[in-house]
Amino acid sequence: MFKDQKLIDILNNGGIAVIPTDTIYGIVGDALNKKTVERIYKIKKRTPEKPLIILISEYTDLEKFGILINSYQKKFLSKYWPGPVSVALPSKLSSLKYLDRGTGYLAFRMPNNKDLQTLISNTRPIVAPSANPEGETPASNIKMATKYFGKKIDYYLDEGHIESPASTLVLLEKDKYIVLREGVIKIK
Repeated sequence: MFKDQKLIDILNNGGIAVIPTDTIYGIVGDALNKKTVERIYKIKKRTPEKPLIILISEYTDLEKFGILINSYQKKFLSKYWPGPVSVALPSKLSSLKYLDRGTGYLAFRMPNNKDLQTLISNTRPIVAPSANPEGETPASNIKMATKYFGKKIDYYLDEGHIESPASTLVLLEKDKYIVLREGVIKIK
């Protein structure tokens, strides 16, 4: 599905695409490219203070964001990753303020989809908010996404109709967690 070299080239060159993620269609782009991230905010008309979830393909990707996890966090993540659980972790790098949006946290998810993990491995970690303008229903197909965004998106990857609950969002501190949003996975 994600072995499309054109898609890989677009993402590696700062472009954005609408693709199926492990949960829903998302607008994706290089998380480490500030211009790409800001372009996604503008296209989505997203509230500037709301951070985006970053998809990673392996634990070592966290280091690209200056995040080192302790044994409690590693145990927690090992239980729920890969899968539809997004985890907010403390961010300490001032160079990533464009990602944490002043919250002091970055949210990550490791998808349980080998093709998506391969795509991320062939690019870099990607931001992946839902494919809809803020306040609208997330696109469940490419026709709906195209209606929302038209030519503002560099590439659309059609995988048919997708509807799935959002990921569960958890704030993960040094030695405790707080569920911020219930999603498809129930955290116990």
